[in-house]
Amino acid sequence: MSRMTVNERPVQFDLDPRMPLLYALREALNLTGTKACGGGTECSGACMVLVDGVALRSCAITLAEAEGRLITTIEGLSRDRSHPVQQAMVAQQAIQCGYCTPGMVIALAALLQRNTAPTAADIEAGVPNLCRCGVYPRIVKVIEQAARVAARQERVSAAPPPGIAPEDAAKAVPALRVPEDE
Repeated sequence: MSRMTVNERPVQFDLDPRMPLLYALREALNLTGTKACGGGTECSGACMVLVDGVALRSCAITLAEAEGRLITTIEGLSRDRSHPVQQAMVAQQAIQCGYCTPGMVIALAALLQRNTAPTAADIEAGVPNLCRCGVYPRIVKVIEQAARVAARQERVSAAPPPGIAPEDAAKAVPALRVPEDE
């Protein structure tokens, strides 16, 4: 059994400890905001999660390596989308197709946590994610705005809260329903 805390909730997986954390999050916990990335040398960073506050690729971490650690996925970063990076991503129109967005937000949030005023070079070095839609020029503006919001120098309310409560989300997914006895 692999035990860890995911989005502030203790969980244990009765899965192969060699399984990548990515698949346990997506398949066992239905946390599908963390995207499949291609893995290995093809990893785009779409699978990024926070592990003990550090942005790491969940395709490269096994359940055994995640044992006892604190994992935060995009769903746990801010349930109401109020995190400064999430707000700035919308305000700066830095979301294209959206596939890489969760991993990018996680990487930017980690960067902002450790460096409250990153330079363009810091951002380039601190965010290894690939975006095939090419939002890179906007990412610098995103982190600059998010830093101002986090420092309470600016307010932005660009991303509305989700239309469904997290506790009701699983009810809306047919695959998670227990079939009724016939």
